[in-house]
Amino acid sequence: MLRSAFNDNWQARPKVNPFAELSGVSVPFQPVTVPHDAMIGQERVVPVESTGAEGGAGAYFPGGAFEYRKTFHVPEELLGRRILFEFEGVYRDATVHINGDYAGQRPYGYSQFHIDADRFLRFGEDNEIRVVARSHHDSRWYTGAGIYRDTWMLVGPLARIAPEGVQVTTPEIEAELAVAEVTTRVENDSIAIRTLDLVTEVRDADGTVVATDATRITVLPGEPATARQRLYVPDPSLWSPDAPDLYTAVVTLKDADGQVDAESVTFGIRSLRLDPRRGLRINGESVKLRGACIHHDNGPLGAATFARAEERRVRLLKDAGFNAIRMSHHPASKAMLDSCDRLGMLVVDEAFDMWTSAKSDFDYSLNFPEWWERDIEAMVAKDVNHPSVIMYSIGNEIPETGSPVGAAQGRALAEKVRSLDSTRYVTNGINGMLAVMSDLAAMRQQAGQRVDEGEGINTLMADPGAAMNAISSSELVTQRTAESFGVLDVAGMNYAESRYALDRELFPNRVIVGTETFPTRIDGNWKLVKEHAHVIGDFTWTGWDYLGEVGIGRPQYLTAETPRPAFMAPYPYLVAGCGDIDITGHRRPASYYREIVFGLRDQPYLAVQQPQHHGKTFAATPWAWSDTVAGWTWPGFEDAPVTVEVYSDADEVELLVNGRSLGRQPVGEGHRFRTAFETTYQPGELEAIAYRGGEPAGRISLRSATGPVQLRAEADRPTVAAHGGDLVYVTLALTDADGTLHAAADRMVNLDVTGAGTLLAFGSADPCTEERFDAKDRRTYQGRAIAVIRPTGVGEIRITATAPCCDVAQTTVRAT
Repeated sequence: MLRSAFNDNWQARPKVNPFAELSGVSVPFQPVTVPHDAMIGQERVVPVESTGAEGGAGAYFPGGAFEYRKTFHVPEELLGRRILFEFEGVYRDATVHINGDYAGQRPYGYSQFHIDADRFLRFGEDNEIRVVARSHHDSRWYTGAGIYRDTWMLVGPLARIAPEGVQVTTPEIEAELAVAEVTTRVENDSIAIRTLDLVTEVRDADGTVVATDATRITVLPGEPATARQRLYVPDPSLWSPDAPDLYTAVVTLKDADGQVDAESVTFGIRSLRLDPRRGLRINGESVKLRGACIHHDNGPLGAATFARAEERRVRLLKDAGFNAIRMSHHPASKAMLDSCDRLGMLVVDEAFDMWTSAKSDFDYSLNFPEWWERDIEAMVAKDVNHPSVIMYSIGNEIPETGSPVGAAQGRALAEKVRSLDSTRYVTNGINGMLAVMSDLAAMRQQAGQRVDEGEGINTLMADPGAAMNAISSSELVTQRTAESFGVLDVAGMNYAESRYALDRELFPNRVIVGTETFPTRIDGNWKLVKEHAHVIGDFTWTGWDYLGEVGIGRPQYLTAETPRPAFMAPYPYLVAGCGDIDITGHRRPASYYREIVFGLRDQPYLAVQQPQHHGKTFAATPWAWSDTVAGWTWPGFEDAPVTVEVYSDADEVELLVNGRSLGRQPVGEGHRFRTAFETTYQPGELEAIAYRGGEPAGRISLRSATGPVQLRAEADRPTVAAHGGDLVYVTLALTDADGTLHAAADRMVNLDVTGAGTLLAFGSADPCTEERFDAKDRRTYQGRAIAVIRPTGVGEIRITATAPCCDVAQTTVRAT
């Protein structure tokens, strides 16, 4: 079917009662361009109980119902054609009306769906489509709201290739020849039997046709038919994370008069193998998953899913040392998977965060019994041609997994996935503690632990991670989860590394992946991954910071009033604070530490604990890294005590302050790849030198910013595409004349965008702020802010930034 973008000329507003509008429009519509997050522009709500987790789960953004409308013309010559509207994602509980008539709905906010539209349309006239989305106490993270992913208009003949109707698998691969099996589903809505020719070409990355086949297919009225073709690709270029080579299958449907319909899909030729002795193999080579869990929001953009934003996230995650992502806890966008295919990032795509047991007041558990099969079908149809997808996850921390009925439900989900795609593996992120939650109080009492009245999961999860591991490795969890793990190809374990060695003996055929782990334990976890062939990887919570679950990774310090760390933070906290990379795309010190643990960085890394907290007792949740900054500019703390952390895989490191040595300290794997020096802050240069076998093996330094503060504006690329979801990311930084960051000189920055672009979002990584992402003024955080600009056409985009006591900063980008 002919696919055209349907993203422009929408209008949106909070939904109003139609009876309230009898006296006039009470809430005006505003023009928007899809993808659009209707929630990110709402005023955040100060909760009555500021420490309550309910508002903090969604970053204190209010829920509600949001209405979209669009007027579009349908030419009269399209009469007799099939017209569909494709929505890649509407959050949530979407209903669609065309010209006032109900046309369809989709409760799940992460599933792609199609609306059969032609029966509702007025040909030769203007038409109106309306979409209503609802979001209210239905998730444990920031979801956004509205039409947050791309929309498309699909037009095709009565006999046509079905949407998502071309699937490619590569069942046989040898060095000289690979089989590409192309399955094409053809539909016929006419009243006549149609016999058509189906021609398929496989093209390499240069567009050269490397294999072709033609077959004839007869399609009865109202009865879809499937054609299967085996094409033989000579000397195949295999897709892998290190060499993400792609092919394109172009399928053309023809009759005696010529082309009837056409479709093209991108795919990769690669093999997957799995066993407990050799782990996961891709194209015959063992691969350990250096994984990052990520949510779907794009920081300052909210949930709006732009292709460029997804590509940027994948690229930065890969640059930071990750080779795999786990979507948490919902299916990925098409744009995300496209980026993973191109850049070589492996994917575990996840279906649900809940089945029938609710985690929020109005979540998808209300719809799961009726809709889960259709939503599994939508996920697999979206994923099946993407070589980056290696596993489907059927759930995350599902409480039912500890019961026989829950195990039976898991079996039904796993078998549904396999019936649709048998070429990939099935997992489930099982949390052993949650699986036996009903028995948890009794278990803790037996262990002699005090159980407070009303103690909930949030309090438990704020305790040290050892408690979760102890429960997960208990005999009760072993027995209760045996069937739920048994229905899987890969046993996904959340915060249960204590089972890795245990299960090698108890379940010798079990292959394990750490689907969710504490970031502060990556050194020990990765050692286990390397030591055990049946453990194929680790997915940290999280690789990229996200909106909602506010403050679970924030630094906390014990006082008499706060004798233990809290799970979530009060308003106006905004982000979780546990990502290796912050919401603007800047790598935090934990990211470089992880890179060293992975064995991907041979140079040491320096991070300085913020001196204002020196001497306090740090006791945050297991998701919280130390309160460090990679900087040596601390005005007002001259001669004050400060702690300097050094990360390295070397034998020892030496720290120097302005050339004065503080001595050497052991580091490396035996010391968790880190050490700390106590010193006093003195402006100048801080340097760390790593030693292996007594010889220098790498060094790193930090310099203090000096002199007047300068404002710099730097675009990520000189040219961007004028259309198609491209974006410009502009970093605003406060530096000295040499480019050293002035992390302690934060100030308000005003941004002006003129020419062929518009400011889409402006933000920083400040975890606790009331500032808006849709304003033109934003205060920097630790010397940085970021602006996101959407091209509006061909031409020059001019960005001008101003800040107090700084010269004007300007940059230009060309949209082509």
